[in-house]
Amino acid sequence: MRRNTLFALVACAFSSVLSVALTAQTVVSPSGEVAFELSQNGVLEYRVEYQGNLSIIDALIQLELSDGTIIGDEVEVIEVIRTSHDETWQPVVKGRRAEIIDHYEQIEVKLLDHSLGVKQPREFSIIVRAYDDGVAFKYIVEGRNKKEQIGLIEENTEFRIQENPVCWAADYLSFVSHQEQPFDKKLLGEIPSDAFIGSPLLIQMPEDQGYMAITEGALVDSSAFYLCGAAPTVKTNAVRTKISTYQGKSPKVLQVGRLESSWRVVMLAEKLTDLFTNDIILNLNEPCAIEDPSWIDSGKMAWDHWWSGGVVMNTETIKEYIQLAADMGWKYQLIDWQWYGQYDRATANMLTMNPDVNMDEVRQFAKEKGVKLWLWLYWTDVNREDGYLEAFKQFEEWGISGIKIDFMRRDDQWMVNWYHKIVKAAADHKLMVDFHGAYKPTGWRRTYPNLMTREGVLGQEYSKWSELVTPEHNCTILYTRNLLGEMDYTPGGFLNHHPETFKMARIEGGRSHVMGTRAHNLALFVVYESPITCVCDHPTSYEGEPGVDLLKEIPTVWDETVAIDGAVGEFGIIAKRSGDTWYLGAIGNSEPRELEVDLSFLPEGRYQTKQWVDGPDASEDATDLSVSEAIVNAGSRLELKFARGGGAVAKFQLIEK
Repeated sequence: MRRNTLFALVACAFSSVLSVALTAQTVVSPSGEVAFELSQNGVLEYRVEYQGNLSIIDALIQLELSDGTIIGDEVEVIEVIRTSHDETWQPVVKGRRAEIIDHYEQIEVKLLDHSLGVKQPREFSIIVRAYDDGVAFKYIVEGRNKKEQIGLIEENTEFRIQENPVCWAADYLSFVSHQEQPFDKKLLGEIPSDAFIGSPLLIQMPEDQGYMAITEGALVDSSAFYLCGAAPTVKTNAVRTKISTYQGKSPKVLQVGRLESSWRVVMLAEKLTDLFTNDIILNLNEPCAIEDPSWIDSGKMAWDHWWSGGVVMNTETIKEYIQLAADMGWKYQLIDWQWYGQYDRATANMLTMNPDVNMDEVRQFAKEKGVKLWLWLYWTDVNREDGYLEAFKQFEEWGISGIKIDFMRRDDQWMVNWYHKIVKAAADHKLMVDFHGAYKPTGWRRTYPNLMTREGVLGQEYSKWSELVTPEHNCTILYTRNLLGEMDYTPGGFLNHHPETFKMARIEGGRSHVMGTRAHNLALFVVYESPITCVCDHPTSYEGEPGVDLLKEIPTVWDETVAIDGAVGEFGIIAKRSGDTWYLGAIGNSEPRELEVDLSFLPEGRYQTKQWVDGPDASEDATDLSVSEAIVNAGSRLELKFARGGGAVAKFQLIEK
């Protein structure tokens, strides 16, 4: 066990100090790998140490309230409370694993802030949880009475890193966006003060000291935060928080009786692949609040014609995709935009059908085929006071399984609360939810597991009108956006191209095309996470094509996940288990490469393996796919040869223990 070398562990379960200046308060994770120190040096500061190295150094904590309080400059300790927590819990909807360990040491430092003078003190707490793979901390400002409205003007929480490390950052350019930008590689010190960097910000720490991912957890009744450049020092570069608002509204957060932030999260890992074992975000949320969640069910769904062709919304076209779902053994079919005619209008009505859509016939056909339906909705139509409750009741009577709500593009406090209101109302009517035009996950699907997936990613949809979804991009979001959980990337494109043919195929129109080989696109079903996985292509694109057999059987939730190897923007190899069967997914960028994979992640036994890999001509013809079988065990090694933009999938089915 590695022990902390910088901070001294305060060996007490509870201490109380009255009216004294803040001395350093430290909390250390269960194994001693991670430590967090809170101190005051003219301003309130914190440090984070990981494996004996300083990961965050002398970073500022400061909150500006609407009454003029500047919390952090003049504080005194009134109480320090230490607690421990260790449990294992089972998510209603599995993502990466069936059981999640929640083990941390916690410190709650209660303070008095005197920035408005000793006659107007403000009670303020910082709660810190130290896990073996990261830290999380949040702020609570107590009201002077239970009815006081406490407003947050701005928060300045810094993340100050030694030297000038490499990072991968997505700048969303404003507080209003679909959060669909690439994660660009740059130096931390190159992030400007006017940036709107979304979560997570991935940082490769200097001198081989590991990786850090900055994000937030349990975003409830508050505004999300972004990151922007902060003033550097001689030894450090930094980013700081920038709290989301809409149309310049101030205060940015307003709560009654007390002001409570989401958790500020720093994931830490010695190796890049270790970030895949990090469950801090889910652990920071409350347990499932749905009394009987047995109706919530993961799976794949077909997607209608707008992506794989043009917008054709009529009964026969919908039935064509329902038939696809039935033929493939998928549980669901998504009926996308225009099924209820004009959307985002004052006259929009989610219960008035497009005259070309016979919903009774569609529902009956789906029932006969054993396929359940999802419906697309524009968020402003849902938001109408006379809209969503009546519509949700009707959807439940129709037997609709889920709703896809689109175009919110915000994460200010009002919109965050709107998400929560809608998900709760959907749960009352046994509806699952997929948010598009959405902000990133913060783990709230633990509390309301009917929140199955969301966009907030530059996904396959963009292949319809841009050249942004490259193999390099796919290998980058694997280690950035994908770390946060559910991600509706919409994989499954079978019109595969290399860059030199992709652009012309896209411009010529018709069916939508994708970059990367067939094997690369198949592997996305393994390496990305989405309990509801929307499969993007047209029925005829799958007819008689190699790789369709994998689309029929691949699970969308997993009992165990092992990240084997990878490099941001270059390649990734992930193995996932469902029951006794393992699937390995591997994707590469535009450089051909050869990899040898150690199969020691397999338990003891003999396994029948089936492999879907780049064919011998895949560097010229991106659709070329080879399929082979063999017998292997945990001592075997798998040799992978990627074409440019390539990938591989291997299935390992236990045949003898």
